[in-house]
Amino acid sequence: MVHNATTTHPMIRALSRSVTRLEIPVPVAEDYEQFRARFEQAVPPLDHRRTFELVTERAPWSAVRELADENAPLGFMIYWKFDAQPLFGVAGDRARCTEYLMGNHTIAERMYRHDAGALMYAPLRTTIHESPSGETVFAIDRPSDTVSALGRPEITEVGRELDRKVGALLAHLGVPVPDELT
Repeated sequence: MVHNATTTHPMIRALSRSVTRLEIPVPVAEDYEQFRARFEQAVPPLDHRRTFELVTERAPWSAVRELADENAPLGFMIYWKFDAQPLFGVAGDRARCTEYLMGNHTIAERMYRHDAGALMYAPLRTTIHESPSGETVFAIDRPSDTVSALGRPEITEVGRELDRKVGALLAHLGVPVPDELT
């Protein structure tokens, strides 16, 4: 049974959206570990120490942008990663999977200024995983789909920019770029 939350709680908003999950196979010539290593080289980890120093110093936003540009030459940084196989291997699972939160806080800020709730979708959640047939796959929900439910054209436009940036990252990595990211 579906309840209409707005009748009992007028401040509750229920936002529905359709999301396109993209599962992009990595060329066969490259195995999981090779692709993962190249991905992590192209998408380096957030420089937590320097970012924290800028926050502590109350540095100008321009300094934060400069550090992000320096840290993420292709536009993205890894905020968090989880290598799932060691844990799930305890249960007997063999497929490898690394989950990432990747993004760029200077891009996310351009959504945040319109609706702080947009951070539910930033950074982007991605995986590099082995499919049931053993092929290496990069998976992501199309960014513009995730933020479109907020109903703010200025946020959806940043989502479309993220679509193109993910497409450019995949092209850089030599992976097919789906039309949904161009």
